[in-house]
Amino acid sequence: MRTIINKIKTLTFSILFIVALMGCNSKNKDKESIKDAQRVASQNVLSSVIDSIHSEINDGYYGLIDRFMVIQNDELLADFKYKQDNKTIVQKYDTTNHQYNFNSTDWHPYYKQTELHTLQSVTKSITSILLGITLDLNEDYNVDNKIMPLLTGYDTYFLDKRKQNISIKDLLTMRSGLQWNEETDHNDTTNDCFRLESSDNWVEYVLSKPMDIIPGIRFVYNGGGTVLLGKIIRTITGKRIDDWAEEKLFEPLGITDYYWKETPDGEIDTEGGLYLKAEDLAKIGSLFLNKGKWNGKQIVSESWVTTSTSPLLKNVKPQWKSVTGYGYQWWIPEYTDNDKTNIYSANGYGGQYLMIAPKHNLIIVFNGWNINNEPEQSTYRALQDRIIPTLKNK
Repeated sequence: MRTIINKIKTLTFSILFIVALMGCNSKNKDKESIKDAQRVASQNVLSSVIDSIHSEINDGYYGLIDRFMVIQNDELLADFKYKQDNKTIVQKYDTTNHQYNFNSTDWHPYYKQTELHTLQSVTKSITSILLGITLDLNEDYNVDNKIMPLLTGYDTYFLDKRKQNISIKDLLTMRSGLQWNEETDHNDTTNDCFRLESSDNWVEYVLSKPMDIIPGIRFVYNGGGTVLLGKIIRTITGKRIDDWAEEKLFEPLGITDYYWKETPDGEIDTEGGLYLKAEDLAKIGSLFLNKGKWNGKQIVSESWVTTSTSPLLKNVKPQWKSVTGYGYQWWIPEYTDNDKTNIYSANGYGGQYLMIAPKHNLIIVFNGWNINNEPEQSTYRALQDRIIPTLKNK
């Protein structure tokens, strides 16, 4: 039996921005009253669908879920924690205490029984933010720069002229042109992510891959490209990405607890190795919802946020239920014909989702660990199929 720890907090979320309005006239007060009434109505409508999803999680329809948070208008509407007996669940699988054995309960889903939850490929979206900050602060570099001059010491891997033309933007949008297979099960030994995480030198492994097509043409999901982005950040800033993150992103946002996996060659796993508390992942969502600002300070440029979360590529996963777009390491589950983003998300293996609906000022966080069995329903669809329609029909 699993124990459900259920907390619904009605207090203002800790990341609430307080705006003091002095000297408001009665018309402005009336407008604020209307907005307050609309906000309350929206939250009342949401409560029933949130309770329904929570009930279905309890009943097992969504598999192994660890956390479900809903934040709207800077208020925490729901925060559900679910405690799973992971040690019992993974007993039948071969388990060794290694950071890339996903059935090792010392490492997954929580880091050594702390509140830090694996984010998997949500890490890629945060790496993109850190690259955006890097380019904001270093005007000599931009997304059109070719990557070869920024990856010193690996010149022998760039003999193919096509490889010499890979740009930072190509890596950001998963269009490097490198031959890469990450579509099979992670434990498949032909999977390039499996091979990458088993190698001693990650950058070398990625660059040793042959070219399949010229850069900038075709979307192929490739975590190795994000590894190269981490190395490029180090080249430009002179700092390893964990130090850069602490200085430029985590400290300003008040994120003090985190863990980041280190690769055998002394780099940081920028494609899937970050662990954060759900509350701190929500702060990343709030940062983007506020166009890169935190407490009035611009942490990453508004233009980077907008571009990152725009459908630069269309229908990148035709086998998925929805027409999904892709930006700078962010997924766009729903967008309009004129490329307006309705929902954008950071997605991670096992059920890690940070989903944002700007129009509704809404942030959803899911942590889960569905790696051995496919659940009946996916939390990835909860916002698009359950929550947004409820708001539209209120």
